[in-house]
Amino acid sequence: MQQIAVEDTLGVEVRIAVEIVELVASSVHAFEGRPADGPRSDPEGPRRDRIEVRAGLGVKGDRYFNHPAHRRAAVTLISAEALDAVATEVGAPPFDPVLARRTVVLRGAAVDALAGTGADFTLDSGDGPVRIRAHRAAHPCRWMDVVLAPGAFKALRGRGGVRCEPLSDGVLRRGPATLTVPTELADAVMGR
Repeated sequence: MQQIAVEDTLGVEVRIAVEIVELVASSVHAFEGRPADGPRSDPEGPRRDRIEVRAGLGVKGDRYFNHPAHRRAAVTLISAEALDAVATEVGAPPFDPVLARRTVVLRGAAVDALAGTGADFTLDSGDGPVRIRAHRAAHPCRWMDVVLAPGAFKALRGRGGVRCEPLSDGVLRRGPATLTVPTELADAVMGR
């Protein structure tokens, strides 16, 4: 994993080469009701090659876009490595990361380390950095036992990702990206 320290007006930050594995935006809340009844149909499907992020509003086309109650949680991130570890722990084949229903699935960063910090960070997939503020942990729900594998709900506790607030407008695309975090969080985000 490549890291480069840079100086800017916010102080010293660390850039981490990551991969945006999946992007999710859906106008449908697929996990409504009882898990035993199965997820709601999502005619468009939630998988996206690119998403448009709007400061203070969320992701265009997503069910939580411009909902005041969700503005501090309008963008969610999860680590692909966390999903891989959970699949191994519960004895399941690798999960389709889209099923976790997090906005951004990143490979190469332990994003759970950002939860609860209130830290500002950026994610840049080539169209310019999108500034984001980390808030609370994104806790898994019982639906994970249905859509991923039995035991996934419990196994995802503490590594279900982080709920974030978008601070700038921008575009994120699947593929190589750069995650820029405050220096004091760099070791934890890099899993050290």
